[in-house]
Amino acid sequence: MSLLLTSSQQEQVVAAIRSAELVTSGEVRVHIETNCLESDVIERAKQVFADLGMHRTDLKNGVLFYLATDDRKFAVLGDKGINERVPDNFWNNVRDTMRAHFKKNEFAEGLSQGIQLAGEQLKTFFPRQANDINELSDDISFG
Repeated sequence: MSLLLTSSQQEQVVAAIRSAELVTSGEVRVHIETNCLESDVIERAKQVFADLGMHRTDLKNGVLFYLATDDRKFAVLGDKGINERVPDNFWNNVRDTMRAHFKKNEFAEGLSQGIQLAGEQLKTFFPRQANDINELSDDISFG
């Protein structure tokens, strides 16, 4: 896993998560593993989403960025609360932005850009409240 992102690139991605979460009550997670373990990357992302407890956020506004490095697959998965509010093609646009960077082996930049785009939507629909608490870890998880 560490071959995909150096420690400084991991710090860049975590900084992007923290920056996004400064302006929203939404929660962003990144999970990286070598193999998808499922034929369908969306199904695997849903499983990881549940395993990370992302469905337990109060406002159902979690977003998972899932990458399977050896399989060269990735998915962006939003919870019910955010999915009900973003435009229909929003997640496809995020995916396309990330893919453009991934094709150039710019994984940290692709993740950071995707997180920024998700954060902007989260801010619009779920602005940070004075009593906001960080419900989920900002650290990258590895499978």
